[in-house]
Amino acid sequence: MTLSKRRFAEHPLSDWMKGKGPESDIVISSRIRVARNLRSYPFPMLATNQQSLEVMNRLTGVALQGKLSGIGQFDIYKLSELTELERRVLVEKHLISPNLANESRNGALVLNEEESISIMINEEDHLRIQCLYPGFQIREAWQLASRIDDIFEAEADYAFDERRGFLTSCPTNVGTGIRASVMMHLPALVLTQQINRILSAVAQVGLAVRGMYGEGSESTGNLFQISNQITLGQSETEIIDNLYSVAQQIIEHEKAARKRLVAENRIRIEDRVSRSYGVLSHAAIMDSKEAAQRLSDIRLGIDLGMINGVTTQAMNELLVMTQPGFLQQVFNEALSPEARDIRRAELIRNQITQQNNHGGVSQ
Repeated sequence: MTLSKRRFAEHPLSDWMKGKGPESDIVISSRIRVARNLRSYPFPMLATNQQSLEVMNRLTGVALQGKLSGIGQFDIYKLSELTELERRVLVEKHLISPNLANESRNGALVLNEEESISIMINEEDHLRIQCLYPGFQIREAWQLASRIDDIFEAEADYAFDERRGFLTSCPTNVGTGIRASVMMHLPALVLTQQINRILSAVAQVGLAVRGMYGEGSESTGNLFQISNQITLGQSETEIIDNLYSVAQQIIEHEKAARKRLVAENRIRIEDRVSRSYGVLSHAAIMDSKEAAQRLSDIRLGIDLGMINGVTTQAMNELLVMTQPGFLQQVFNEALSPEARDIRRAELIRNQITQQNNHGGVSQ
């Protein structure tokens, strides 16, 4: 059944964003997304209202019948029963795509309590299974997504071609139908001006680089999403292994760049961190782009041991809470762009003040 209580809107961080995973000082999260369609129905963009309704009922029925109970407790939300603000919050928390939030007909979300598994129905494809893990755990995320995929496949006849693989609405997903990605915080590579060279090399091995919110989004706060582009002609294992290998190399480059910054420019880095800490502590107005950049500076300061008593989790929390939708959720009011900038600064000041009670910039 669809729940009236929106747990996802009551707290900014999903549990997967709180946890400490491998290499979590650089890799924020690992994600697998699996795209599937039902053989006997047109793709969502061509389906009639009745057909998309049948797809929604059939796929949500897998959760309602308890088929996913061995994995966890799930809630089911019909997108038509959510407010525009609630849908925006789901996008900001990476739990649904903008496409599902804005354009879906008979769209639904099957979400586990930890918000580490989100199953989108009637998005661009009939079924999109997304699994999120903290830190560098792309293989673990794939194992879980594959397990969930098997459960749905046992209940639904997938659109599959022996030569082309899984059939999807967008040709770029045909084949395995999987997108594997890691969200990485790479401030040292940006500051040492190595990032363009690194990202150019990434593109040459069949990987894509996007911003925090995927395709069409720009990189802010030194956050980069690295994902596979090829889904046809490679096995799932080959796709995962390629991403894992490249991400591991980027991690090593970022670590080396951080050591170089500390060795050669420690005073300048400490000054940058301190200035951002001061601005966030006292600013009366703050746009989202500046907030993301200054939060990135503080996160780097935490990782380099230049700030005590401020947690990475607090920075993750602010990264979500300062997004337009969640700001309006926090303050329970509709906000103009300027009002959002004022409220964003207020929220950050309050959070920094709380953190100040436990620590501050190291001397």
